[in-house]
Amino acid sequence: MTMMQTLRQRMQQRAAYLRTRREIETMPLDVALDLDIDRNDAHGIAARAVYGY
Repeated sequence: MTMMQTLRQRMQQRAAYLRTRREIETMPLDVALDLDIDRNDAHGIAARAVYGY
């Protein structure tokens, strides 16, 4: 993978992480409770979803 491909991939992952985190943080409480999601852990959930850790 070239440096530009790696950079592009990292930028796409970062955008996906930010988008996922924002969606979790702004999710209505009743939806979060139904899905058993702690909105306060949006960072960790988004990181696992996008980066796998």
